[in-house]
Parts: sequence; structure tokens; C-alpha cells
Amino acid sequence: MSAAKQNMPVRVLKHIWSEYSIIVVTVLIFIIAGMLAPRFIQFSNIMVILRQSAIIGVIAVGMSYVIITGGIDLSSGHVVAASGAVLMLLQGNPEIPLIIAILACFAVGTTIGVINGFVITKFRVPAFIVTLAIGIMVRSIALYLVDGRSITGDREDLVFRSIGTGSIGFLSYPLLIWIALAVIFGCALKYTKTGSYIYAVGGNEQASKYSGISVNKTKIVAYALTGFCAGLAALLDISRTVTIAVPTAGHMYEFEAITAVVVGGAALSGGRGKILNTFFGAIIITVVANLMAMLGLSVFLTGFVKGAVILVAVLLQRREAA
Repeated sequence: MSAAKQNMPVRVLKHIWSEYSIIVVTVLIFIIAGMLAPRFIQFSNIMVILRQSAIIGVIAVGMSYVIITGGIDLSSGHVVAASGAVLMLLQGNPEIPLIIAILACFAVGTTIGVINGFVITKFRVPAFIVTLAIGIMVRSIALYLVDGRSITGDREDLVFRSIGTGSIGFLSYPLLIWIALAVIFGCALKYTKTGSYIYAVGGNEQASKYSGISVNKTKIVAYALTGFCAGLAALLDISRTVTIAVPTAGHMYEFEAITAVVVGGAALSGGRGKILNTFFGAIIITVVANLMAMLGLSVFLTGFVKGAVILVAVLLQRREAA
């Protein structure tokens, strides 16, 4: 038997690991968690984990695009608050159709994303500074619009409430929407010209310019999609309770989303990442909090554990790059 044939199984296993390691890791985590806390692997708890993953998971899908281009978006949590405030103000008005309120929510999120991308590309300012500053600004505007108060919409609107609480069988609407979004964005990233541009810009921005790719336009598209996803997350989150506390809404959502993307194996330097991996990364992040609750550990340690997960993921990336 030739050496090539002998090494074939090894190459296949390496390929499977490089492409689907996040799935293997997720399964192992579930097995270990089930051994530590048998209630963890009950079907009802797994459905809770998936439903809870949906909000951050939706933002993480858009965040993947930005991180693959080599950028970052620290405004997502603030965008959730701002677009959510607009949604509640309009949804609570009986003279405004629900569809208009929802479209306005999406429009606010997308517009903020476009502004992020425009300022970053036009003025060559680091993304983390621009998105942080604009995020703070839009939350401030939202607080001004609602006078710093919590806003409650029309709780009698069962159609609106069903978006966040409804289900088809055992699959909740937020989970189904998240899955659909991940499939659409994942296919777009892998099979469309825009997707190839996203990877090219993140891999080598200068070479992309010489290849005729509009780097600025590509980045603006990435930030716009992230803004849209934040608006969608606001809809899914707020429709459960039909209320929003603007001062705290979306708090730390951007960091949760970034964590999901990084745990999914996307390189913070850009040029690498997959929506499928981000999907499972979001699940892993939710599992951490769920398992700690199952084990009776202090919720104050959740941030420590999540931070450790980020650190390990980044260190593994550096080791692979080396």
C-alpha cells in the first residue's frame, strides 16, 4: 500500500476537524455537561438553550461579516436599544400598522450600520472607536426620545407577541428565524460575489484594491448587515415582553456576539470565519451560563468563564497561525 493511501484517513480526519471541529466540540460539551448535571440534557432544557441562543446568535451572524473583513462592531447592543425604542414607540400607536413599526426597527438598525461603515471607511478611523462612539450616541438619542423611561407597547397585539413567544411544534419562532438567517447569510457568504469580497478584504485589503474590489463599499455592506441583524434581534427580544428598558436594553450584547464569532473560529485579524461555526459558537456561550446555573455556581462568575473562553479561543488561533 502506498504512503499516500496510508495517509488518506489521516488527511480526511484532519479535514473534518478543520471544517467541523466546532460541532465536535459542541457535542463533547453537551456530553460533559450532561455528566456533570443530568438535568442539562433533558429535551426541555436543550430547547431553552437554543431559544436563549437566538437573540445573541442573530447579532453574531451579522457580526461574522464585520469580523471577517477585519473590523469589529461595538455598537450592536446600543443599536438594539435604539431600534427597540423606535419599535415600541410605533407599535404602541394604534394608528400605525405593525408592519410599519417593524420595518422602522430594521431601518434604524441598518442605517446606524451604514453610518458606522461610512465613517470608518471615509475618515480612516479605527472601527472600535467609531462603533463605540456611535453606539453611545444612538443610545443617548433613544434615552432622549423616551425620556429615560421604560416603554411598553400594545400587549393586546397577539400577532406581535407571537413573534417572540410563538412556536411551530417544539421549535420557537426566534430559533426558526435564527436558523433561517444563518442559512441565508451563510450561503451568501459562501456562494455570492459579495461573500468572496468579504473574505478578500479581510484577507488582504491592499490586494483587494488592486484586484478592483471596492473595499469601502464591501465594508459598509458588512456593517449595514450587522446593523440589520441588531434590529432583528431587538424585534425578537422585545416582542416577548412588549416592553423595553432603554438604559439597559442590549447591555453587553455586542460582546456576547463577538465571543460567539471568536469561539466559532473566526480570526479577529480578518479573512477567516463561517456562519455555521458562529451558530454553534453562540450555543456554546449560552451553555456556559445554563450549566453554571444547573451546578448552582454564582452568576457573578459567568463573565469570568466567558472571558476565559474568549482568551482560550484567541490563543488557539495564534497557535494555529504560528
